Amino acid sequence: MALKFSHNGWWRKAHRAVGFRKGYNFPLFVIFASSMLGFSLARISYLNIGGNASSSYKKGAAPGEWYWYREGLARVGITIHLGCIIPAGVLMVWQFVPVIRYKFILLHRINGYIVIVLVMISNAGTFFIIRRSFGGTLPTQAAMGLLVILSTTSISMAYYNIKRLQIEQHRAWMLRAMFYLGVIITTRIIMVIAAQVSTAVGKYYVPMICDEIVFVQDSLTHSNTMYPQCSIANMTVDGMIAVAANFGSDRREQLQASLELNFGMAAWLSIFLHTIGVEIYLNLTPAEGERLRRVSYAKQLEAGMKNPGSAGLTVDRWGDADEWIVPAEDS
Repeated sequence: MALKFSHNGWWRKAHRAVGFRKGYNFPLFVIFASSMLGFSLARISYLNIGGNASSSYKKGAAPGEWYWYREGLARVGITIHLGCIIPAGVLMVWQFVPVIRYKFILLHRINGYIVIVLVMISNAGTFFIIRRSFGGTLPTQAAMGLLVILSTTSISMAYYNIKRLQIEQHRAWMLRAMFYLGVIITTRIIMVIAAQVSTAVGKYYVPMICDEIVFVQDSLTHSNTMYPQCSIANMTVDGMIAVAANFGSDRREQLQASLELNFGMAAWLSIFLHTIGVEIYLNLTPAEGERLRRVSYAKQLEAGMKNPGSAGLTVDRWGDADEWIVPAEDS
């Protein structure tokens, strides 16, 4: 059964004003686009990477993160990553506003190229910080690496298909890319909830080096009082000790431990939810895909391409599917 929304009154005026032909797309756009835009705008102040303002990344990041990112390649990586992905998050939502695509196609194209370049550069910067991000555990590194692969692949597929005028495939891959890039938002929500749950359960510990604890507490004396083994020779393993994961603690290293404990799990769960979610949406909207494929056929035929309607990366050419038949009214 097709999704039904009222086509009368303010609702129709609202979604038609921004170019949506189907009423169900508008609330979905508002939910997901506003989440991406709001999150990105809230992180604009993080472009001040190492400043002393309370809104800078240095001051606003999770406790302990700045210990690793304050110098060296990690500092370069976090600067590249945040300097590119935050503007990309602000700009990408406008790619999904239909009225811009219909009436301001040049703006849509220029903005699209900018987003592609920013995301690709940001993904490159990720590799400089992935080893230390929220503890740099193997599950965390694997999740972040997978996100880089998924987003890079999706954007590359979207770019190739639009150059081949395969518009329905371009739409599908750009939607996938946006959902993959939005994983970090869901990850943080799940991480905070899980950190509170693990704190309530108790008896979770995370290995942390003594130098990081001193840096987080900003007091060698206080650190040695809380963790005396750090001040005694041969009482640690490679300078590391176990720190209790406690999200509600006023001790910053315990707050950091609770976030590190749950980040990898939250990232993997978010990847699963976003991957399943976008595929469900694409499979529930075949009519829109078919409409855009007819548009692709007309544009490819006009451009003199081989296999019009399937000139891009379509399943009937590259997979096990029946050949796409041109609708009689379009032939």
